[in-house]
Amino acid sequence: MQSDAAVLASLLNGPPATKAQIGLNVGLSKPTTAEAVGRLITSGLLREDGARHGHRGRSPVVFHPEESVGLLVGLDIGGSNLRVAICDAVGTIKAQTIRRTIPRGGAAVAQQSGDLISRSLHDLGADSAQVLAFGVSSPGVLDPGTGLIRLAYNLGQIEELDLLKALSEHLDFDALIENNVNCSALGEQWRGCAVGLEDFVFLSVGAGVGMGVVSGGRLVRGRHGAAGEAAYLPISADPFETGHRRRGALEDEASASGILNAALRKGNWPAGAPTTVEELFHLADEGVPDACSVVAEEGRLLGLAAASVAAIVDPAVIVLGGGIGSNPLLRPLVQATVDRLLPFAPTIATTSLAGSAGLHGALAIARKAAYARLIRRAEELERG
Repeated sequence: MQSDAAVLASLLNGPPATKAQIGLNVGLSKPTTAEAVGRLITSGLLREDGARHGHRGRSPVVFHPEESVGLLVGLDIGGSNLRVAICDAVGTIKAQTIRRTIPRGGAAVAQQSGDLISRSLHDLGADSAQVLAFGVSSPGVLDPGTGLIRLAYNLGQIEELDLLKALSEHLDFDALIENNVNCSALGEQWRGCAVGLEDFVFLSVGAGVGMGVVSGGRLVRGRHGAAGEAAYLPISADPFETGHRRRGALEDEASASGILNAALRKGNWPAGAPTTVEELFHLADEGVPDACSVVAEEGRLLGLAAASVAAIVDPAVIVLGGGIGSNPLLRPLVQATVDRLLPFAPTIATTSLAGSAGLHGALAIARKAAYARLIRRAEELERG
């Protein structure tokens, strides 16, 4: 890597630094570091950050990437909500919007997404030419070979979906698309409770069930892009029941519809069985026996799923997320089940990003692509 690119890469991926620190970090001499920093400032890729505090005597100047060099756009497509965020080049959020999803198929959702992003850019006083990269968190299974998305039922999409093409009809910049649970894992790794971890799992439980598996610092996608499709783990009373093939045995049992069905099978509800997951967990928190029983079974099922994946990939942490998984009642139940089953049990944690993990993951994808683009620009500038 050329000196300008090496200097920029070190500052994009690390904290602000002085010229001396930059030289040590990238192995360059003082004159070479100074020349590289000077060129990057002139080109608008770096800027000075004034005096650094906490030092005796004359405080040295520190340098960091120029935030205004471009924008990152993130889109999280959910069955219930669309979330959009726009960041500057270093990841500081400048605008964030949420709207209800119109689940009339992939084409309608792509149009709604494009309109929402265009409006958000306009409200920020920006345009598409300023976008460095665009990351998308999408439901369904993304085929890494074709780029087509399958099983996006919560969007009202039965057939395969070419989301990249659909979005390109409404936006002037290309999308980088990743499965929503994988994106949630990347979001936790960037800004959540998995910062600094290279081996962890994000287990999402809500309307559906899925896992994002990070091993050795990299997402595990699998041959068909279906790695982490925990919905199909054979964890149920009868995993061979034919109805499980569509959504998966674990999802049929542990998703929102599954636990509400379990509640209906209970007979002792003085005020009637709960009709929402929120109501069920509220009753469990108040100690209502049948609600506690349903939640305990949910914790056991998720504990079995967590132990199953832990036995294969040995993560340091399994992060629980999603509308159900993030409920604090579940973490100790899942941990207790895993501890009973494994001599090398991972730590069970609850997401620190709530419902925005997928959006932060989409931004993380955009950030990685944008940094690669900026480093290439630095290489080109140095070559003249």
